[in-house]
Amino acid sequence: ILGIVFTLLLSAFWFFQDLAFIIFLSLLLQLLLRPIVDFLERRKVPRAIAAVLMVVAFVALLAGVLVILSLSFVPTFKEFVAELPHISLSLQNLPFFQDASFFQTELSSLLARLRSLSAEFLRASLSFLLAAVGKFMDFVIIIFVSFYLLKDGEGIKIWLAELFPAPSRTRVLRLFDNLLRALRAYICSQLAMCAVTGTVVFCYFTLMGLPYASVFALLSAAGEMIPVLGPTVASVFGVLMTAATVRDLALPTLLFYATLTQINHNVIYPALVGKSLHLHPIAIILGVVFGGELLGPAGMFLAVPFIAIVKIVITDIYRDREEMQRSGDENGI
Repeated sequence: ILGIVFTLLLSAFWFFQDLAFIIFLSLLLQLLLRPIVDFLERRKVPRAIAAVLMVVAFVALLAGVLVILSLSFVPTFKEFVAELPHISLSLQNLPFFQDASFFQTELSSLLARLRSLSAEFLRASLSFLLAAVGKFMDFVIIIFVSFYLLKDGEGIKIWLAELFPAPSRTRVLRLFDNLLRALRAYICSQLAMCAVTGTVVFCYFTLMGLPYASVFALLSAAGEMIPVLGPTVASVFGVLMTAATVRDLALPTLLFYATLTQINHNVIYPALVGKSLHLHPIAIILGVVFGGELLGPAGMFLAVPFIAIVKIVITDIYRDREEMQRSGDENGI
């Protein structure tokens, strides 16, 4: 049954990507808000009302973040896009790139594309607004699905467990709890990593007098959502842009990003996640690459939680077989 369920899930992600992504985001939002809803319910607040309050609070928080980004990030990003051709010329004149013909060719091609980027930025912005309007219904659906998961999630979990044979229902409920606990640890840790990394990068760029602090802070924060690969790309981009704009601070920026990456992934990330996922970096990298090949950016984001789910299910099956074998040996004795 578990094999059939996972086959159907994979098929859903492949053939109905938008639907699967909506369901997954709704589940992650429910996992993020559920502890507070449970707390309010223990305080004698009806669960439906607690769910409504948390969903409204989340929408208000999201709206506030968007307002802050529109006031601080968008103007800086427009300035950054306008300066990209000049930054690329400065980058092309760096000693390392002057001695490498391959990089010179690639940078020349990049510069030719960047020269037209400023003119295309307005059209891209309009296209983005139209796409955002088209995705508004998806956002509304995610909010409503999250509300009903918060309100009736426990009943849905019990109903799913009752689809399995009676002797296995306790085990299935335990498996569901383990899966939800691991997903909650993942999403909470990723959000915390994004917030910490974005804040630290913004403070560093501001204190050092580097331009485009909000752009690189948002880039570093977003990069944390794609483990291993995302922070690496954001760090390389930040160092290169610093070398092109303020060359004297390139080495300190390189040391800053290297230190930040090591602290994040050797201290903060293990402390936040603990042993709930415990995935090897090679598994994470291969999963992110494979997910990107299948589903693009969405697949890179979903790769790690999906690998964690598969690992927990396989571990549960292996543990159950060991218990059955141990029980059979004891009965034989």
